[in-house]
Amino acid sequence: MTPPAHHAGQGFRNPYDPTTRTLRDVWRWRRETTPAPWPQWIDDPGQPPPRRIEAGRIGVTFIGHASFLVQIGGRCVLLDPVWSMRASPLAFAGPKRVRAPGQALADLPGCDLLLVSHNHYDHLDLPTLRAVRRRWAPPAVTGLENARHLAKAGIRGARELDWWEHAEVAGLRVTYVPAQHFSARTPWDRNRSLWGGFVLEAPDGGTVYFAADSGWCPYFEQIGRRFPRIDLALIPIGAYAPRFFMQTQHMDPAEAVMAHRALGARRSIGMHFGTFAGLTDEPIEEPEAKLAEARAAQGVPAEAFTTLPFGATLEFQAAT
Repeated sequence: MTPPAHHAGQGFRNPYDPTTRTLRDVWRWRRETTPAPWPQWIDDPGQPPPRRIEAGRIGVTFIGHASFLVQIGGRCVLLDPVWSMRASPLAFAGPKRVRAPGQALADLPGCDLLLVSHNHYDHLDLPTLRAVRRRWAPPAVTGLENARHLAKAGIRGARELDWWEHAEVAGLRVTYVPAQHFSARTPWDRNRSLWGGFVLEAPDGGTVYFAADSGWCPYFEQIGRRFPRIDLALIPIGAYAPRFFMQTQHMDPAEAVMAHRALGARRSIGMHFGTFAGLTDEPIEEPEAKLAEARAAQGVPAEAFTTLPFGATLEFQAAT
């Protein structure tokens, strides 16, 4: 049997546009570009803790960066939770927070299911995963070859999925969907584990798509065709500069709006911005400003693709 196009020997690859980067590319980034200055710290207005939402409605709470609490089908789902100060294997170096998580972990109404999209430190954070396990011990779903990372946090038996595979977990249907990105936690394990996004479907008809990290690619149209009734899409809009380095792996806001349109989502929320200094070169306020420009240029209403204040919750009726 011929292996899937994204399988490559002992690892994985991007069929459409390789995201391979060399040390020369990294050197060029650091030598030829100057990151925009970010504030040392931002004190966001406090937001009310989210309440548990009944089946038939969808709730989404923006924790920050790519971390969300999604409520669907009466279940609480944590997506790529990161509460640590740094998105790094080191406590003293690496991308650092400029604002606190939008909600305290202890203030969440629960966690019935944990989803981890891929193994980058700004998405898979072992200290946070240990805290989630101690508090709720939820079942977990992730991509191929990622369960071993979750096991280091004491989360054993995580369900691993390949692209387009699904599992019924915690009363929800979870499908792992393609993304154009890459994986690595060390210099020696690049693309040894799979990256992707998730589609959550509830028995009451609600559907939520979480893109995690991705460059612009044909997968968004494919996901939209397979899931034609997406109530909510969570789409990255930041960490896109410089483009020569980031383009294949991170969308800019204009491409994010293109993804929203390709998906056919009822509404989308931007993410992956404004949280960790050192991940990207663009100014902290630029992703949201460019999102507004891209909406206007592509004829998308403001209410169809917006951002949430850090810690805020949006609640609405699921489509039936």
